[in-house]
Amino acid sequence: MNKIIEKITTTALQSPDKICYKNGTETHTYQELLQKSDRVASFLQEKFLPAKSPLIIFGGQQFEMLVMFLGAIKAGHPYIPVDDGSDPSRVIQINSVAKPALILNWSDITDFGVDTPQITKEEIENIITSDNNIYDSNRSVGPDDNFYIIFTSGTTGTPKGVQISTNNILDFVQWTNKEFNYTNETNILLQAPFSFDLSVFDIYPGLMDGVTLNVVDKDTTKNFGKLQEAIVNSDFNTWVSTPSFFEMCLLFGGFDEEHMPQLNKFIFCGEELTHATAQKLLKKFPHAELYNTYGPTENTVAITSILIDQAVLDKFDRLPIGYLKSNMDHKIIGSVDEKTGRLTGELLVSGPDVSKGYLNNPTQTAKAFEEIDGKIFYHTGDMISENEDGLLFYHGRTDFQIKMHGYRIELEEVDSMLGNLDQVKQSCTVPLYNNKKQVSKMIACIVLEDEFNEDDEKKLASDIKGSLRETTMEYMIPNVLKFVEQLPISKNGKIDRKTLIGEINA
Repeated sequence: MNKIIEKITTTALQSPDKICYKNGTETHTYQELLQKSDRVASFLQEKFLPAKSPLIIFGGQQFEMLVMFLGAIKAGHPYIPVDDGSDPSRVIQINSVAKPALILNWSDITDFGVDTPQITKEEIENIITSDNNIYDSNRSVGPDDNFYIIFTSGTTGTPKGVQISTNNILDFVQWTNKEFNYTNETNILLQAPFSFDLSVFDIYPGLMDGVTLNVVDKDTTKNFGKLQEAIVNSDFNTWVSTPSFFEMCLLFGGFDEEHMPQLNKFIFCGEELTHATAQKLLKKFPHAELYNTYGPTENTVAITSILIDQAVLDKFDRLPIGYLKSNMDHKIIGSVDEKTGRLTGELLVSGPDVSKGYLNNPTQTAKAFEEIDGKIFYHTGDMISENEDGLLFYHGRTDFQIKMHGYRIELEEVDSMLGNLDQVKQSCTVPLYNNKKQVSKMIACIVLEDEFNEDDEKKLASDIKGSLRETTMEYMIPNVLKFVEQLPISKNGKIDRKTLIGEINA
């Protein structure tokens, strides 16, 4: 039997009535998860699908999605989670790359515009309430087989399917247990869409340790009132999200240690955690543990971690992303930065969490994965530096580096400097291109801490630029400061810089 399934099964047999899934008033037990996923596995094996062929599982953050994920693995098939909020063309794109054997459809959409056979929501409901629960565990997904395949956003062309194996996840789970101490007493916030690998931070470490997954779904997240109620009246003790989602929740009354004394652990991943956000958190939850983590999808969710306390905040203006997992090797390809004296460049990583590559895409796999001294290294595309004791610092994406008037500028570094100012809550700096496709200006879109009057806009912009001049070079200061009520957020809860670039250059 697959080791992940084995551990979840043991938990279910030992604590059958333990709540594994909670979404508002809806709850489901580990016994339900075990029995219903067995029935899905039985159904899939009876269909005699091609061995190890992937399945698209389409839906939201419902309990039945977890049932289908585990059912697919038990039956011997990796799954591809596709969010039901996706553009309809996404299923067509993914289907053309992945060539799945089936689409399991937990939604009301009836036609995806593809020839792949689909199992409808009504059929799935009948399957998970049937009496057929016998499956052959010898045919389950093996240690080096694909467990799940998560497709990247595909904003720059055909989406790439990142292949993650059982062994990749087992190594990640082993690390999370050691680093963040998940136990069966853990009650964890699960807010990320299942098509975003941040959700894996909750799902597999969680289910293997018998935790309760406390789901805050898309419908709740979209409604400010419902979201406030779901967060403030919750009983979870561990928070996992992007920093942007946490920033959104800072507006809620009662979101602090006094009203939520059980909430004592915060884990951030998926985008840069700013100094200002971390400072606000420790002010509201002074006794909580706050972890900053980092990792590309190709490295199974996260590969670095650091506990951020007041001492770390006092020491660093731009927060470190942590120490690399001890069983991973890395290289930094770049040069010594004059300001910091640290080697800074693209991070390459090797180790047991590294994906085997992109599904049915040898060209992109060859570009991103390179064999060096007998080991496979993944090119992260992230600019990283390392201090003398192995602490890593993030300096932005290589593709968010611009050249303006002869200077190379990291857009995320500009945002980091803006974020250190008292007036600035969030910022996203983007290039404005001229008709020769050259960067003519940098435009910083800024969400302020306090409301402002449009009459004060010029003075405010002047004050912010004046503050920046005290700490940075003139060429790093944005030409235009644009004050906005909110920044665009992607489906994965990150600030959507690419959308903003499109809007500014429209």
